[in-house]
Amino acid sequence: MLTLLPTPRDLTWQTGHFKPQKALPLGVDFQNDPAIPPPEGYRLTIAADGIHLAFRTPAGRFYGLQTLRQIERQADERGLPFAQVEDSPDFAHRGVMLDISRDKVPTMDTLYRLVDLLAEWKINQLQLYTEHTFAYRSHRAVWRHASPMNPAEIRALDEYCRERFIELVPNQNSLGHMERWLKHPEYVHLAEAPDGSDTPWGFRWEGPFSLNPTDPAGVELLAGLYDELLPNFSSALFNVGCDETFDIGQGRSRDEAERLGDGGPTRLYLAFLKKIHGLATARGKTLQFWGDIIVQKPELIAELPKDLIALEWGYDADHPFDRDAGLFAAAGVRFYVCPGTSSWNSIAGRTDNALANLIAAADMGKKHGAEGYLITDWGDHGHWQYLPVSYLGFAAGAAMAWCGQSNRENDWAKALDLHAFDDPAGAMGRAAMEFGNVYQACGVLKPNGSTLFRILQTPSGKPLDKELAAGGLERSLAAIASAKATLATARPADGRVLDEYRNAAALMEIACRRGLSILTGADDSTWRDTLRHAIAEHRRLWRSRNREGGLGDSCEKLARALGWTPCSSAAHG
Repeated sequence: MLTLLPTPRDLTWQTGHFKPQKALPLGVDFQNDPAIPPPEGYRLTIAADGIHLAFRTPAGRFYGLQTLRQIERQADERGLPFAQVEDSPDFAHRGVMLDISRDKVPTMDTLYRLVDLLAEWKINQLQLYTEHTFAYRSHRAVWRHASPMNPAEIRALDEYCRERFIELVPNQNSLGHMERWLKHPEYVHLAEAPDGSDTPWGFRWEGPFSLNPTDPAGVELLAGLYDELLPNFSSALFNVGCDETFDIGQGRSRDEAERLGDGGPTRLYLAFLKKIHGLATARGKTLQFWGDIIVQKPELIAELPKDLIALEWGYDADHPFDRDAGLFAAAGVRFYVCPGTSSWNSIAGRTDNALANLIAAADMGKKHGAEGYLITDWGDHGHWQYLPVSYLGFAAGAAMAWCGQSNRENDWAKALDLHAFDDPAGAMGRAAMEFGNVYQACGVLKPNGSTLFRILQTPSGKPLDKELAAGGLERSLAAIASAKATLATARPADGRVLDEYRNAAALMEIACRRGLSILTGADDSTWRDTLRHAIAEHRRLWRSRNREGGLGDSCEKLARALGWTPCSSAAHG
């Protein structure tokens, strides 16, 4: 009858309508009922005698009101339809992690608006992934061009989140992904491999990446960071990252890794993790960490401290959540499942992959007893996707985390129109999903990104994917044109969304034109002029939601990938 997000666990629409005499929630009969499932369950009844909301905790009251708000949003002149709702979540912890280090640092207004959306969708945890974008007092060289979050902003956001029953969890990567620190002369001595290392993805990483796990000075640095960062958060959790540490054992820890024998790098990793676990627990925090390294040596999982939380992440439809979640469960290690929005490395998203990934994580997390479900949204390689591209992943993930059984077959386009885009034309959600499926049209599917994105990332003179054909790019152009036609009928409340999707379409079309030019040898350089306009628009749109830091890096990646370099003012605005 009506579309709710998330769809409640047990919902029955009945014949009849109730017309409130007062603006809601005035007039609602609130009841504290110890029989309601704790801590977030509620029972909502809309009947001839009024609106009754039963709950056990303030969080349950809040979530019941969010459902009522969505029903009211769709009411007609007859009033609210009679309904009976019994509701409670599958996962105790339902989070979103937003990358604010590569490269977008959102404005406070953007963060507040996002928190409001997530709270309505019953998300109760938010993490801001940080590498170098917190304003540490003694480390200005690291963040001075990044427009970082400062302590006062974190405290204000923490309070705003708490008022909406969201826990703001500190997140500071603490071993790998430290290149934005280690590239500076003041810190390079802490690096594992300052001159670069080989990656498991077939290319060489130039420059430092991870801390040297055998150097006590790295732990000392982190202790100082934690002392400054953690007091700004009321949460008892702390995500220390520690993912993708591929260079450990290739540099300064090589001898020690070899001495340890089979699995030496992973054993060094585990020893380092235990040290920072000690730092976190000494500061009253429960440590969270990405689980991708430890699952490479499953026999070591049992050696993890039992009071930490592993974050089992994977972002493609076929990620082995069943296998890896099972490993943590068998070892008695607490864990979350962590799918993604599939927005990054894509320009406009990967709709079908995102939905499959989000559903699989919920299914396997529930099967193996995960405590939480964390939806990740990254900004790899310039953070070219605009925030609304991630709304589908946030919304569908929130719904699957709340109750997978009742949300598997949702009309996601309609849900987005009603509860994200506020589009009376009922077209923006469908346009977003169509743009998000353009990635499939070229016929070349790769993990963790789209082929069109990779065409824009490929430097001049480098070959494109050998599987790519001109016919696939022509099909991509047709798919983009079809999505643009849908977009032309959309009327979202926030007009920026239209401009963001128009520029995303322009970037994808540029990728197709450039790809065709390379594949056919045709002398078509018109896409270069189009690119200049698209970069200028990218700068304008970036500034409407985000701070200045990172913008130059994002624009320069666009420019370098296409064989020309804008002047400094063009790149940095």
